[in-house]
Amino acid sequence: MELKLPDTGFTWGLCWFGVLVNLSVSVASGYQVSSINAPAKLIQSWLRTVFVDRYGVHLTDSALQILWSVVVSAVLVGGIVTSHFSGIIATRYGRKRSFLCCAILLTAGALCFLFCRAASSVELLLLGRLLVGLASGLTTGVIPMYLAEVSPIKLRGAMGVLCPLGLTTGVVIGQITSLEQVLGTEKHWHYALGCYAVFNLFCYAFYFWIPESPKYLYSVKGDQAGSLRAIRKLFGRHSIGDDYIKLQMECANGPSATATNGQSFDDGQAQASRSICSVLRDPTLTLPLVLVCALQGGQQLSGINAVFFYSVSIFESVGLSSNAAKFANLGVGCLNLFVSLFGPLLMARYNRRALSILSCSCCAINLFILTLSIHFNERVEWFSYVCIGSILLYIITYQFGLGPIPFFIGSELFELGPRPTAMALGSLSSWGCNFIVGMAFPTLQSVWGAFVFLPFSITCVLLTVLVKFYLPETRGKEVTDVAQKVAQGFRSKVTD
Repeated sequence: MELKLPDTGFTWGLCWFGVLVNLSVSVASGYQVSSINAPAKLIQSWLRTVFVDRYGVHLTDSALQILWSVVVSAVLVGGIVTSHFSGIIATRYGRKRSFLCCAILLTAGALCFLFCRAASSVELLLLGRLLVGLASGLTTGVIPMYLAEVSPIKLRGAMGVLCPLGLTTGVVIGQITSLEQVLGTEKHWHYALGCYAVFNLFCYAFYFWIPESPKYLYSVKGDQAGSLRAIRKLFGRHSIGDDYIKLQMECANGPSATATNGQSFDDGQAQASRSICSVLRDPTLTLPLVLVCALQGGQQLSGINAVFFYSVSIFESVGLSSNAAKFANLGVGCLNLFVSLFGPLLMARYNRRALSILSCSCCAINLFILTLSIHFNERVEWFSYVCIGSILLYIITYQFGLGPIPFFIGSELFELGPRPTAMALGSLSSWGCNFIVGMAFPTLQSVWGAFVFLPFSITCVLLTVLVKFYLPETRGKEVTDVAQKVAQGFRSKVTD
């Protein structure tokens, strides 16, 4: 069985835990996504100089572009690698140690960035990008699960969206820090890349206070006393009595579950983690696995990163200077953060299905309007403002559901045994689709022009259909009850 946490609201311990975990790694992971964009030309100039000084090689424009693609995509490669193994890591070493591993990888990457310029080392720059990619893949695979497992049922969604909120916050901080007016200069760009390590210090300073997931300790490790201590750290010393866990076991399994020596947990009943093969072969897990992978992958294939990439050129098309367009793009990032701040409130008050359907369908419409307005922009002058409006509306509707829900929905669809593997496969889908978009978008944009956004719109339509017919409502529901609803695969009647 899975431990049922005290049915309480937010406590100081739970709030502090959520802030600490996300400030330490989620914000830092989001930071490195955007910090490399503004100083890109400065870094490319440095790469040319290093190759001339160290190797006597003059990089051509095409060679430089290939090298830059490798630098940028190293993060995606790292994310794909650790997202694949995040379930194994989270089960073998626990959620808490996995969190520490995220912070260590991020700090190591930051050190590579800080010293690469002084050492004139392209290798350090590449290693730093790979390390932060490894950290980011582990973060998106473990942290949402960690947050969901320390939360009562009614707070699961509100806690679950803290990870995407942290990532969004990091993106905005990275945009600000890497501006030319801050650290995005020829002498300081390496500081702009690595200063996020300050956030990792919160992990190291408070690591011994942070509790392990009570559900992991109880159901996977069989550590009854440890789960009791973890609950009291999160919900207060007087939140549960000494017999709380014992009574849960007796209610679930009858009096025989309690051993004669007073110990109420039988180690043989601990939920073993499921391997990837066993999860893939289990027909009762097919539908929830499709939902998790489709939502996390579809989140990237919805074009959020492409829209941010294209927004600068759209702002320039309405007459803004290049510098002003960058600040306008920063404003778009701030809007994205502002809307995401309402995530905990939305998840606590509104159903997941309704928010997902609304978000996916509105994103599809906004992307279709964006495609047409870009295509006819040169023929109709005021269509430039339609472009801007559709981008802003897309970002707002994206954060209603498509942005935050895929991060934690796996924790509400899967029981504790298969959950780490399912979350890892979902994270792998996300990073894989992110890699596809990053590699294919520039080429497709040059060939298709404005119509490059149509596949993103179609993806959102398909997600709307999938959610409407196959995603059960999970808000306020026990995971066991939700799992039974989707156990019949695509024959399941999830709306009953």
